[in-house]
Amino acid sequence: MSSSATSPLAPATGTAIRRSRTAVIALCWGLVLLDGIDTFIYGSVLPKMLGGHSLGLTPDVAGTIGSYANFGMLLGTILSGMASNWIGRRVTVFISVVIFTLATLGTGWSHSSGQFGFFRFVCGFGLGALLPIAISYGMEFTSRGRRALATGIIMTAHQTGGALAPLIALWLVDDHGWRWAFIASALPALILLPVAFKLLPESPTNLLTRGRRAEAEQLAADYGTELAEPKANHGDKLDALKNLFRHGQWSTTLCFWLTSFAGLLLVYGVGQWLPKIMVDLGYDTGDSLLFSTFLNVGGICGMLIAGRTADRIGPRKVVIAWFLLTAVFVYLMGVKMSVGVLYAVVFFAGLLLFSGQTMVYATVGTHHNDEDRPTALGWVSGMGRFGAIFGPWIGGALIEAGNADIGFTMYACAALFGALMMTAAAVTIKTRAAAAKV
Repeated sequence: MSSSATSPLAPATGTAIRRSRTAVIALCWGLVLLDGIDTFIYGSVLPKMLGGHSLGLTPDVAGTIGSYANFGMLLGTILSGMASNWIGRRVTVFISVVIFTLATLGTGWSHSSGQFGFFRFVCGFGLGALLPIAISYGMEFTSRGRRALATGIIMTAHQTGGALAPLIALWLVDDHGWRWAFIASALPALILLPVAFKLLPESPTNLLTRGRRAEAEQLAADYGTELAEPKANHGDKLDALKNLFRHGQWSTTLCFWLTSFAGLLLVYGVGQWLPKIMVDLGYDTGDSLLFSTFLNVGGICGMLIAGRTADRIGPRKVVIAWFLLTAVFVYLMGVKMSVGVLYAVVFFAGLLLFSGQTMVYATVGTHHNDEDRPTALGWVSGMGRFGAIFGPWIGGALIEAGNADIGFTMYACAALFGALMMTAAAVTIKTRAAAAKV
């Protein structure tokens, strides 16, 4: 883990600092809300699109298009951390939001599966670029003892978007068609983006590493944040990436990546295919869409519970426990039971699986310093996107083959693998710490 000395700067007033920090977190929350709506709207309209053979979609093609979006996210998350170090985190945030907003509008105007897939890919690029930077903002503008909670709070926006997306689909698709669901998902950005452009500050750490010391110190003083001195070799633009592998760090980095692979396989596999699998298992279409809302409402609750718990006992322990419990509840989702009981099972599955993956980000974020954090988060999310690509694809392949009933069992196995990989990461960290004492 890279480290650097920090020196707290004097705040103006406690009330002003709390208000300023809250404004930063609130803006990040709002932007991630847009991210969540645009991410989950595809899965919400998919049953209607498949039922009406819109754009010639089949389950197999729909799964492939879902993978296009996640491949775009892979590229966006990997590049965003490094780009933010070069051009600034604030600019990177705005570019990412503009990209996914325009691409979502383009998706609604598509007239072929090829156009549809292209715009979902571009949308994924913008969606993936935003998330690690928003989390980095939350951690930098929060006191050290509450960074996991800040991560959880920001990620509640993603699940709020996931809960709203099925409601948007229910409201618009039957009467106005699936295109209007995508268009409606993009419109809130036209309101929020100008507000964020005016109020969101640049990262003080980013300003310092780019040689703008006076501005960095002023911002740190205004917001009451700690400002870390940059490393002596901060001129190397790839230094943050190299730090993920130096001094035996590579083994921990690899375990983090594999944990993220399992977590995002779960998030995007279950998130995209839950309504369709439930329809194939014999549940009503309306119930199947509301299952997605319950899944994401559970995710909202889980973010707050996991974040506060992680700040007390450490995010690694939360990841391991949450993934083990996720395996149980995701498996139960495929067991035939009354609809009322199933709603409760889906709620608890959402509570665990989304916040489990979010605590992977919290683990990585607390493991690295302010300077390296955006790159570390970008790469752990980016490598995890291979799971996000594989999850929707394998779900579509199983449904196409008439094997939807084993989908939840496969996703439960992914949760067990994630728990194993985070356990391995904890072992590598302790082993390296023990070796350093010798």
